[in-house]
Amino acid sequence: MTHLTLVRTERRKPLPAPAHPAPAGSTRTPADNAFDLIDRSFHAALGRFTAGLSPAALAGAYLDWGFHLALSPGKQVELMTEAVRGALDNMRYAAGCSCNGGADPCTCALPQDSRFRAPEWRASPFNTWAHAFLSVERWWDRATIGVRGVSKHHENLVSFGIRQLLDTVAPSNFVATNPVVLARTRDEQGRNLLRGLQNFLEDAAHQAAGEPPAGTEHYQVGKTVATTPGRVVRRTRIAEVIQYAPTTGKVRPEPVVIVPAWIMKYYILDLSPENSLVKYLVDQGYTVFMVSWRNPGAEDRETTLDDYRTEGALAAIDAATKITGAEKVHAVGYCLGGTLLAITAAAMARDGDDRLRSLSLFAAQTDFTEAGELMLFIDDSQLAFLEDMMWQNGFLDSKQMAGVFQVLRSNDLIWSRLVHDYLMGERGNGIDIMAWNADSTRMPYRMHSQYLRSLYLDNDLSEGRFKVSGRPVAVHDIRMPVFAVGTEQDHVAPWRSVYKLHLHADAEITFALTNGGHNAGVLSEPGHRNRRYRLSTTAADARYEDPDTWLAAHPAREGSWWTAWTDWLDQRSGAPVAPPPMGKRSAGLPALEDAPGTYVTMR
Repeated sequence: MTHLTLVRTERRKPLPAPAHPAPAGSTRTPADNAFDLIDRSFHAALGRFTAGLSPAALAGAYLDWGFHLALSPGKQVELMTEAVRGALDNMRYAAGCSCNGGADPCTCALPQDSRFRAPEWRASPFNTWAHAFLSVERWWDRATIGVRGVSKHHENLVSFGIRQLLDTVAPSNFVATNPVVLARTRDEQGRNLLRGLQNFLEDAAHQAAGEPPAGTEHYQVGKTVATTPGRVVRRTRIAEVIQYAPTTGKVRPEPVVIVPAWIMKYYILDLSPENSLVKYLVDQGYTVFMVSWRNPGAEDRETTLDDYRTEGALAAIDAATKITGAEKVHAVGYCLGGTLLAITAAAMARDGDDRLRSLSLFAAQTDFTEAGELMLFIDDSQLAFLEDMMWQNGFLDSKQMAGVFQVLRSNDLIWSRLVHDYLMGERGNGIDIMAWNADSTRMPYRMHSQYLRSLYLDNDLSEGRFKVSGRPVAVHDIRMPVFAVGTEQDHVAPWRSVYKLHLHADAEITFALTNGGHNAGVLSEPGHRNRRYRLSTTAADARYEDPDTWLAAHPAREGSWWTAWTDWLDQRSGAPVAPPPMGKRSAGLPALEDAPGTYVTMR
């Protein structure tokens, strides 16, 4: 029998900042460092004009696609055939509309594409234009996908880029080709366009002044959002730990420790009182501790991912156990905070630290092989370019991250807003999640480089190479019960990627799949309309079930997954006891100030 040995090549690790001296024994000279400094400074300056995208990475992707397409005569014939078929279909459609009246142009549109769904789009010639545009989109989709020999990463990048270009010229984006806008302009005699101009100038002024978008000024941290009463009981250079005041006569003995993502402010989980997960937990009789991350600056450039573990996640667990006297805690992680918490849990298990009673992960990944649309921008070339930008500033600017996420959902977050605000002249009322979304944070250079390279690019955590304190950790060592939540429309942490936890953790896993996206699916308070979820529990020794089989086998339930989760926590908690004190001075954890604390308001 012939055996094939697959060898994984090690990816180049990021070089230290050129300002650092070369290590002893290195063959690199001060001149090498100077040349490196010039290159990185040039890349950083160039990145300001390319929105952080590497020209080399983009060129490589399009050259890979273009050369392989040129060498694929079969694919070329297929595309020519599709072009002729599409042209004939457009002519038949136009003729049918002329003879029979209006027809729906969206028969071939994707389900989530709502640009041409309004009744006005059924009238000629608008339906013909929309139908032809969708036909062109289909052709380019065929042209950029399935070209033999093109790497998957390059295929995704080219396909994504073409979609973005096509989105800019969609008929729905222009007054003259959008029947809904034309009808509004006629009915209002152009006043909608004047309001749209006013909205545009107002938005431009807010952006120039570095202010949040119009409509969000009513949501102020500590006054209208992040209002659940509590006290800051610990402060490190990276995070504050908030303990929330009890609202019930007795509480569960095991506290809940929440580790949110540090890409945004923590209060996504403590928005308005009616949709605050923190308030909901406190009202259910739980003592809740929350990590509030500090917004880093250039002085934090060398802060590492492990610093976030020790001075954030572990600091909160330590504070919770010392203040409450509990031997175990329920640990909760959201998004990047969930990934960090999984690393923390694996390291604790490796080192014999059994303080975790349960682990709950919301839209959090431990395996990044299907890491979502963000991976479109991450390969060695792009990451090196991004690292140079972060190195110069000491951090990744929040505007760059916000821009990336807007581009990932350009139809929803860019073009539909352009039509709504500037062409229709409407201005929606600001909502709490919009205000939170505008309150973004920066990412330290060293930490973010480690995160993207070790986790996203190299997938070290799921493959057993990620090191904590100099030794690898394994998700396999996580043995406590796990409650994992995925969301159906998540473009950051796709639910099938979140589901991969079943392949790695040797634990009982309760998996919930909720409708909505990365944020809206998690903010699913009881009473929220049109909420549903699927739920199952898999024993630690059960056979693996792939995600599509799981989806078919578990019908949706109406309602909020929050109630299912707190029922799950209740089953794994002790009988209620008297509430603990707010802080514990004797343990070196005095109550420092009222929630929401200082770090959450830092700019």
